[in-house]
Amino acid sequence: MKERIIAGEILPGDSELEATIRPQRLADFTGQDKVKANLEVFIRAALLRKETLDHVLLYGPPGLGKTTLARIIARELGVNIHITSGPAIERPGDLAALLTGLGTGDVLFIDEIHRLSHSVEEILYPAMEDFALDIVVGKGPSARSLRLDLARFTLVGATTRIGLLSAPLRDRFGVVSRLEYYDAKALASILHRSAKILGVDLIEESALEVAKRSRGTPRIANRLLKRVRDFAQVKGENKISLETTRMALTRLEVDPLGLDKTDRELLLALIQKFSGGPVGLETLAATLSEDAGTIEEVYEPYLLQQGLLQRTPRGRIVTPLAYEHLNLPFPGQGELLFTERG
Repeated sequence: MKERIIAGEILPGDSELEATIRPQRLADFTGQDKVKANLEVFIRAALLRKETLDHVLLYGPPGLGKTTLARIIARELGVNIHITSGPAIERPGDLAALLTGLGTGDVLFIDEIHRLSHSVEEILYPAMEDFALDIVVGKGPSARSLRLDLARFTLVGATTRIGLLSAPLRDRFGVVSRLEYYDAKALASILHRSAKILGVDLIEESALEVAKRSRGTPRIANRLLKRVRDFAQVKGENKISLETTRMALTRLEVDPLGLDKTDRELLLALIQKFSGGPVGLETLAATLSEDAGTIEEVYEPYLLQQGLLQRTPRGRIVTPLAYEHLNLPFPGQGELLFTERG
C-alpha cells in the first residue's frame, strides 16, 4: 500500500514532528474532554492513595493521541514509561523480560495490543491481576511452576481494533476509554499550538481550512500543516494566508472533504465502470489493482463515515452525496424525486 498524506497511521518523518509538538501534560492536551477529565480524576485518586493506577485501555482510530495520552499518564504519575508493541513481543520470554525490568508504579505501554499472541497473553493475565509471573522450570514429569513477584505497575494498552481483543484480556483493564474523532474547532486549536512550536504564524481561517481537510485526526492535521508551511515559506509569507493554504492543499490533492486522489479514484471507478454499483469487493479490488483487505480496512471506512459509499448484501454502492461531491449528475435523481413526491 502506498503512503498517503491523509493516512492516520504514522508515516516516515512523523516521529520527529510528533516528538517536537507532543503535549506533555493533560492541561496541554486538546480535545477528548471526557476521556481527559476521567483520567485526571483517576490519576489524582491514585496519587492521593499512593497506589498504582488501574490498567488503562485506550481504543479508537489511529492518529488520535493514544500514545501521547500514555506518555502523559506516566508524566502525571511521576513514573517511568516503557514502550513496546504487540508485534514486538513474539515470545513469552520477551514479555517476562519487560515485566521484570519495571520499577514500582511504572507504566508499560503496549501499542497494537490486539496483536499479542495467545501464549504471551497467558503470561500477562497473572501479571495484571496479581503482579506475579508464573514460570515453568524444566520439562516433562520433573517440570515445576514457580511464581515470581513483580513490582506493581500500570499497563496502558492501545488498539485500533478492540473487537480483536480477547474478552479475558479486555476484562482485566480497570479503565477503558474510547477516543473520538476531533471537530474542526478542536483541530484548529491543535494547529495553532503546533504552529507556535514550529515558529509559524497561522491565521484562523488557514487553521480551519487545514482542520476541515484533516479527517478529524490531529496526526493528519499536523502533517498537512508541515507541508503547507513549506509552500508559505517558499512564497515568503510571514503569515500563512488562506490563499496559500488552499493552493498547497490542492497541490497535495487533498480536497475540501479530506479525500485524496485514491479516494476519488475509487468512487469514480464505481461510477464510470459500474454505474455506481452495486459491485463486489473482489471485483472492485481487481479494477483498482489493489488488495481487497486494504480497500475494506483502509480506504472504505472514511468514505462510509462521510456517507459517500454504502455496503449492501449485493456489493458497494455510491451514494448521491458522492456524485454531488464529484460534481457529477446523479442518474436516478429525477426518478427518486418522482417517487418521493408520489
